[in-house]
Amino acid sequence: MGVTTLLEEVWRTRPLPGAPVVLGTGVFAAAAVLWARSWTLVRLGITTVHEAGHAAVALLVGRRLHGVRVHQDTSGLTLSSGRARGPGLVAVYAAGHLAPGVLGLLAVAALAAGRPVALLAGGVVVAALLLVWVRNLYGLLVVTVIGAALALLAWRAPDDVRTAAAYLVAWLLLLGAPRPVVELLAAGRRRPRGSDVDRLADLTGVPAVLWALVLLAATHAGAVLGATTLAPDLLAAAV
Repeated sequence: MGVTTLLEEVWRTRPLPGAPVVLGTGVFAAAAVLWARSWTLVRLGITTVHEAGHAAVALLVGRRLHGVRVHQDTSGLTLSSGRARGPGLVAVYAAGHLAPGVLGLLAVAALAAGRPVALLAGGVVVAALLLVWVRNLYGLLVVTVIGAALALLAWRAPDDVRTAAAYLVAWLLLLGAPRPVVELLAAGRRRPRGSDVDRLADLTGVPAVLWALVLLAATHAGAVLGATTLAPDLLAAAV
């Protein structure tokens, strides 16, 4: 398959799936986020996107990126250098928790346009770019597995499987984005030292709990907006 043919296949529109696929993948994603055992696995993916968000914004605001780490306990770390204060650094620390929801909304836009394969291929590109910056072995393994799985789905799976997988990815990003913030709020003063909200509090003077509430509202808003786009009839009926 030539490059032109490959790009045409990625960008080709597909018919939108029926309600069983859209709602079924949504229910499955919700269960995966809510169940403690599956959440550990889902959280690895959310953490990877979280750290990718830090890294991307750090580069966008002109900071020097030193590396990204994803750890086995599902925590992560992104190191960059530059100005010790200022709006650029605030944006870097805020980007982590916002990144899964933002990426989820981009995924929803691709699905609404009938391009599930473009969504999966985009995930492969993100994983490939992130690999350049990963600085620990476990992080390399996680990002490689995510990228390889998305690549296999994008270029080897049947159309119906690719479509279902793309919807599942979108739902997991949207529904998984708020939970780490909820966990921060639930932990209270027992939250990990040096969390993003603590750094934001140090930079702005706004209490960490207020930052957590703002991020929670933003991630929930993204989930609602994405859900109303993916399953508008169901949510309209519920209202």
